[in-house]
Amino acid sequence: MTFSTIAPILWLLFIAACYGVAAIDVLLIALAVRARNSVSILTAVGGIVLPGLAVSFASRFGVTALAPTALACAAIAAAILWLWIVPRLDWQTLKSAKETGRQTALHLVLLTGSVVFLVPFAWLVSTSLKEDKEMSVFPPVWFPTQQVKVDVGGKEVGKATAIYQGRRVTVGVMEEFDTGLRRVRILDPGELAGTEFTVYRADLRETRQISPVWKNYPDALKFLPPETDHGLVFLRNTLEVSILSIAGTLLASSMVAYGFSRLRFPGRDALFLALLGTMMLPSAVTMMPVFMIFRSIGWIDTLKALWVPAFFGAPYYIFLLRQFFLTIPTELEDAAKIDGCSYFAIFWRIMIPQVKPALAALTIMSFMASWNDFRGPLIYISSPERETLAYALQLFQTSHGSEPALLMAASTLVVLPVVALFFFTQRYFIQGITLTGIKG
Repeated sequence: MTFSTIAPILWLLFIAACYGVAAIDVLLIALAVRARNSVSILTAVGGIVLPGLAVSFASRFGVTALAPTALACAAIAAAILWLWIVPRLDWQTLKSAKETGRQTALHLVLLTGSVVFLVPFAWLVSTSLKEDKEMSVFPPVWFPTQQVKVDVGGKEVGKATAIYQGRRVTVGVMEEFDTGLRRVRILDPGELAGTEFTVYRADLRETRQISPVWKNYPDALKFLPPETDHGLVFLRNTLEVSILSIAGTLLASSMVAYGFSRLRFPGRDALFLALLGTMMLPSAVTMMPVFMIFRSIGWIDTLKALWVPAFFGAPYYIFLLRQFFLTIPTELEDAAKIDGCSYFAIFWRIMIPQVKPALAALTIMSFMASWNDFRGPLIYISSPERETLAYALQLFQTSHGSEPALLMAASTLVVLPVVALFFFTQRYFIQGITLTGIKG
């Protein structure tokens, strides 16, 4: 077997061993805190410091040394835990240690999943801040860098190193030629300072530092058509569609769900089954009839075709709200009827406050669906001044696909509001999905 064949296996073993060491270290720390004696504390510190030093030393020899070293550290830590510490614990501490181990394993799995799902977004942001020369580098560059600039004779030039008369010297790149040659001037050492010579680009080693290329973002907006006011027209259209879609979804879906859950009328269950049946219809089946309807009423190339359908409700949202309405005790509704409340007053004053978590979840889902909608604008919109961000991003990719930094910068600007919204409202979103009853 060649090294390229076993390298992935070695990396997997190394990662698994690191997880094992991390889990055992957490247990050692927890037991040291509970025991409150110097031996336990020293054991916990050693369980953290020594594996780290061993892995750091082994990293100089590549993955062939990393994996066995990490596995050896995990085996030693496990032996110390089970042969030295566990036999000296009472049953209460041992029970607590088992719970700590279970929680540690659970959090390690969740952290791993979080990292896996965050990698594409991290790559998106990282790529949007890179120079073009770092796009095709392997292994990928995760932290964007730029060449260090120095002032030479009143001119700002790139800093690099090169070989001159058998010595490595620090130079400034004064001029670039189409032939691949570079005219450079020596900056260091001092006895050679000012000496100029030519060198091929491949023989230069640029001096780089971590520095994001922030100008990619204004450059991406600068390439948009002038009539779009640097993308503000797309943003205004998208916000209009999103806000009206959210309003229509909440109003229509909540009223229909209230009717299916709390009102009694002939054919209610059959209508509800028919509503659920529409969820099984592919959207492609209704695409042409809906388009013909909108064309007959003159809504083609208008934003109405994108937000008006929200005021007719959505089957999944209606089903979700209906399940919430069914969990509300009927005593609240009966008490309101005795006080003389109408059905609409009960719906507005009693029911809506009880389903706020579900309404928050629906708001987030409706916003994400309308903000990221690409097919709707593609079908119904033909004027540039009425395009939304999702469709404009596709047009940007068509015209600037060969400039990945600008494309990733534009993509980041489009996806950032969605990420920010979910980051600040994830608690309400999760609560709205998982909550099945009411408190108090």
